[in-house]
Amino acid sequence: MATPGAGKTTFALRVATELKNNRTVDRVIVVVPTEHLKIQWSHAAARAGLALDPHFTNANGVVNPQYDGIVVTYAQVAMHPYKHYAVATARRTLVILDEIHHGGDAKSWGDGIRTAYADVERRLALTGTPFRSDDAAIPFVRYEDDGEGYLKSKADHTYGYSDALADGVVRPVVFLAYSGEARWRTSAGEEYAARLGEPLNAEQTARAWKTALDPRGDWIPAVLQAAHTRLLQLRKHMPDAGGLVIATDKTTARAYAKILEKLSSTPVAVILSDEEGASDRIEEFSNSADEWMVAVRMVSEGVDVPRLAVGVYATSASTPLFRTSHWSLCSIQNARRDCICVPTIRPGFVGSGSASGNIARSRPWKA
Repeated sequence: MATPGAGKTTFALRVATELKNNRTVDRVIVVVPTEHLKIQWSHAAARAGLALDPHFTNANGVVNPQYDGIVVTYAQVAMHPYKHYAVATARRTLVILDEIHHGGDAKSWGDGIRTAYADVERRLALTGTPFRSDDAAIPFVRYEDDGEGYLKSKADHTYGYSDALADGVVRPVVFLAYSGEARWRTSAGEEYAARLGEPLNAEQTARAWKTALDPRGDWIPAVLQAAHTRLLQLRKHMPDAGGLVIATDKTTARAYAKILEKLSSTPVAVILSDEEGASDRIEEFSNSADEWMVAVRMVSEGVDVPRLAVGVYATSASTPLFRTSHWSLCSIQNARRDCICVPTIRPGFVGSGSASGNIARSRPWKA
């Protein structure tokens, strides 16, 4: 287990090349959560001297002999676990399970990888978030009693955020928590007002959150303006610094992009998980010097955009797993301090849900 941005991919490929070179294994299989990561892993493997096929399909089911192995998704494995069992056991195989927390017992992805890879020669499981929001156990992960009646995952090796920060592997992140007043009217015509950050019940919190993130309101345009100002300051020293806005859905994503287009001097990339070519647009943004990207459920854990320097968390998703996987994108090292703009909706929202149990704030929060 290593904090996001610590170099899990580099480490795993070093292990793979050494095991392949000393003939401990003959084949390498990498399992990832998304189609985009299949391409990213394949490119990274090529730089390490391994040829991994990201285009393996269940329909074909045959590994091209020109490759050292394949990259597949958890969904692929779940659809035909016995076919993947046959591929993994036909030769001595190392299976790298990237972001293994995506597999959960009694879930299709978890059951699939347990069936497919229970008998392989070697397994290497990677994660920066060793837990699931539904508390389901993760296959191939060891659990220990924490003394309070709960089971806690136990990694063979842990490299936390504080370790990576001390070593200069990742950057310190400043959380800029923005407050304000939210006003809304119910379907019955009753009007309510609440100060963001004050104690609210669950219904009021949801309404305040929705109101704050409404692109037609005043709050989110002001936050995007502040984030853009911050990004321009960073670009004086880091000309290709980029910003990322995480949106709840494609409608608000496009609305946020229109706001940013009025501020930015470069095109604003909109990355939607259900649109064809989303992976290509991520790569194009990563390789460009454009200022902003707005995404919905596409740019998260494992996605490599090292020049990201400013993030705006403008989504209603609030599980620790979701937050951590997105916040970590702005900690990957490229010699600049970064900030993430969040709404002060819930007490403790910023500091909870760490990537490795110790992702504490590295600078004072700002209101």
